[in-house]
Amino acid sequence: MLTNTLEIARRVRLRYEVQLVYEVAGPAEFLLNIHAARTARQIVLEERCTLTPGGDMSLDTDPLTGNRIAAFNAVSGTVVVDYSALVDIEHHIVDPSEVVSQGPAALPVSTLPFLRPSRYCQSDLVQTRAWSIFGNMPRGYAQVRAVRDWVNGNLRFQIGTSNPATSVLDTLRDGVGVCRDFAHTMIAYCRALNYPARIVTGVDYGADASLGPPDFHAYVEVFIGDVWYLFDPTGISPITGLIRIGTGRDAADVSFATVFGPVRMGMPRVRYASVHDPLLGILAPTSTELAVSTAD
Repeated sequence: MLTNTLEIARRVRLRYEVQLVYEVAGPAEFLLNIHAARTARQIVLEERCTLTPGGDMSLDTDPLTGNRIAAFNAVSGTVVVDYSALVDIEHHIVDPSEVVSQGPAALPVSTLPFLRPSRYCQSDLVQTRAWSIFGNMPRGYAQVRAVRDWVNGNLRFQIGTSNPATSVLDTLRDGVGVCRDFAHTMIAYCRALNYPARIVTGVDYGADASLGPPDFHAYVEVFIGDVWYLFDPTGISPITGLIRIGTGRDAADVSFATVFGPVRMGMPRVRYASVHDPLLGILAPTSTELAVSTAD
């Protein structure tokens, strides 16, 4: 339960654009998860998605995750997908010292899929290690933040050091990875400590240019008390600059592109910007050590 004496609503407005280019050598089918999620705290003010050459594209929402999946077919040639959105995000910010955590038996049934091991987050196989590092800490927000800090301090962020088959076991062995690997490690440790945890995709707003061009990003939500709280174990983006695109158990659930057929894909092009208008109560994204949530 929450009994916070400090409660803040902070609103940011972000625009992001994605361009995906495919070289199609034969009949192919595409499932894309690049549309901004629509939630009670994330309002999509504007969006546009175009397919070149033109064709039919469907858009449906997964009732369990809220992921918005665009689907289309292509026969051959160069296919270009352009998506842009203007999004308002209202953050609920509270004093983490007042977040009270319940035990597993009190968890809502809807959170249980995020408590179990999954393809990339084998929490059952890291349970002993997690408890040896964090088990002497009181249960609550501070324990989860300690997991975030451990992941940030013990893994090295480096592009090109992992692949779609890399799991948390590989990342812990090698000590290096990208955002999805940082997220998988935090998720696995949190689940091992009996916290539901899930991956969220967005864009790496505010990331240092030395890390490469703008890209998609992965971060973590952990269920503590009765709320999903945001954590970015990479530390590369301000916490209130995180857009929600896809939500799932791990990267297998939130791929931005799933393609069937003879297709060659280039690197996605991502751009983003924030709108700063204090007169409208719209503030620039910032980092904070307070507890931040955008989930319903």
